[in-house]
Amino acid sequence: MSSESPQSLSRARGLIVLAYLVATAAALASLRFVHLGSPLVDSLVADCVATAVVFGFSAFYSNSSFYDAYWSVAPPLLALYFVTVAAPDANELRAMLAIVLTFVWGIRLTYNWARGWTGLEHEDFRYVDLRAKTGGAYWLVSFLGIHLFPTFQTFAGSVGLYVAITAGGRAFGALDIAASIVTAGAILIETLADEQLRDFVKRPDRIPGSVMDEGLWAYSRHPNYFGEMSFWWGLALFGLAADPSQWKIILIGPAAITVMFFFVSVPMMETRQLAAKPHYAEQIKRTSMIIPWFRSRA
Repeated sequence: MSSESPQSLSRARGLIVLAYLVATAAALASLRFVHLGSPLVDSLVADCVATAVVFGFSAFYSNSSFYDAYWSVAPPLLALYFVTVAAPDANELRAMLAIVLTFVWGIRLTYNWARGWTGLEHEDFRYVDLRAKTGGAYWLVSFLGIHLFPTFQTFAGSVGLYVAITAGGRAFGALDIAASIVTAGAILIETLADEQLRDFVKRPDRIPGSVMDEGLWAYSRHPNYFGEMSFWWGLALFGLAADPSQWKIILIGPAAITVMFFFVSVPMMETRQLAAKPHYAEQIKRTSMIIPWFRSRA
């Protein structure tokens, strides 16, 4: 795949930054004027408003990948808003750890996307396939499925963060320590997996069509996805530590994200892999799909 010239790439990056600045401004305006009785609901409305703005840029430039960075940009910004509505007796150490880890995750994941992004000439292959299948209905599908649905998922995943930051009355304890370990470990796993894959792809002696099966990838076909799912479960643990009575709404997000990876994202990725590399079937046979485990001898 060709990449844009440095000038074109710089312009494309500027457009992405502009889109997200306008989206943030629109979200702040929503929080200023929309008050529905619950800070959580108000922040969801603002999240949807920001998503609509990004969708507007996607439609105008005919590239739904304007949304790609939203997954990692929105939760840290939501965390900043949650701080403003925290209960007076909310545990500061719990909130600080949850916020810092969310920012580390968001900055790292956004950076990983940005350094691999080749410009507006690139669009995620799943969007390209969807455009071909849906024809004239594509932009409605794009708004609902590519933009709004992931926004609902990340927002639901951030409910644990909301509870961790805003709920008061419970001291820092063992579950907070577990949450810190799981969340930090998830970021580390995802980082290592991404770096290992990036080094493999850039290796000058790599045989075209070869399959990554080294490092963490020897124990999981998608260790980066395992790290991503674990991050959201880590936030859920922070929320449960702050207020276990809210477990029903806290667990919806990580559960939905887990289902998406297991039954949608990974199958789509592996169907594409098998089409390009039939020998990938051997990797599927021998290596765990997501959760790291020892290889089969078969």
